[in-house]
Amino acid sequence: MTTEAPPQRDMGVGSQSWLVVGLLAAAFPLQSLLGSALDNPAFQTWATIFLAIVVQSVPFLVFGVVLSGIISAVLSERFVARVMPQRPALAVPVAGFAGVGLPACECAVVPIANSLTRRGLPPAVALTFMLAAPAVNPAVLVSTAVAFSGRMDMVSARFLASMLTAVVIGWIYVWATARFPALHLPDIRERFHQDEGSRWARFAAAAWHDFLPAAGFLVLGAVVAAAINVWVPIRLVEAVADNALFAVVALTLFAFVIALCSEADAFVAASLTAFSDTAKLVFLVVGPAMDIKLAAMEAGQFGRKFAQQFVPLVLVVAASAACLIGWVIL
Repeated sequence: MTTEAPPQRDMGVGSQSWLVVGLLAAAFPLQSLLGSALDNPAFQTWATIFLAIVVQSVPFLVFGVVLSGIISAVLSERFVARVMPQRPALAVPVAGFAGVGLPACECAVVPIANSLTRRGLPPAVALTFMLAAPAVNPAVLVSTAVAFSGRMDMVSARFLASMLTAVVIGWIYVWATARFPALHLPDIRERFHQDEGSRWARFAAAAWHDFLPAAGFLVLGAVVAAAINVWVPIRLVEAVADNALFAVVALTLFAFVIALCSEADAFVAASLTAFSDTAKLVFLVVGPAMDIKLAAMEAGQFGRKFAQQFVPLVLVVAASAACLIGWVIL
């Protein structure tokens, strides 16, 4: 019986790179053809918001893919297995609290989670870390305290609700993996042999592997989020603030579509004075866990079928956890 050789990584220019080159080449003739449309105030507002989202997110994305490359070059399956509990059910809360030590935006942690799964970490544990890190790290907690004028009840509620969301999602995947064969786990079919070659080669291969799809879907998500910001005014959302159920649903959807960075969303939440503290907490918990930009990035990193199951599950669990913690603390 012959053994098929593993596919080699192609470090050349792929279709995504050619797409970028094509778009850049078409930019100048399109500018002359669409001159009047580009001067439209609505388009300029869209462009400003789009650039703000991308500029705000790209440094964290770069940080994430660099850290992803370091993880791939340095960590081995043996090391991951040694530092994490053997039982996934115990490893899930450990991964959640590990997120406290990584001051990374949600854009950065998606490729990190992808890299951790390639290094042998169970998908449920990597997903827990991915959900916890953007929401419970010190930078986010400090920004929340500043935005809410030192209110430690709001800071504590955000920490507890976000941690609860991450751990519950992890446990759901631990429980469901063995019981539901149809469950779509993160797609890591592109696992490549990272133990071959020098550490620098493994670092470059992993970083390149993660950056192109993550950056492409980040831009796609930013395009949609900016469009919604332009054509769906905040005043329409505030119109439902008087109804507790509608307020929670509205701010869940608002957090999903506005796609704010977790280090900045507390200032927006504090400005929504028409809403209750619990509804604001829902906004703060849902946004870092799942927004339209993250959904696009996760579809690119882990596969479309996985995202179709994962996105609605996270939205429901995050909103429910925020309501429960808000009812207890706020």
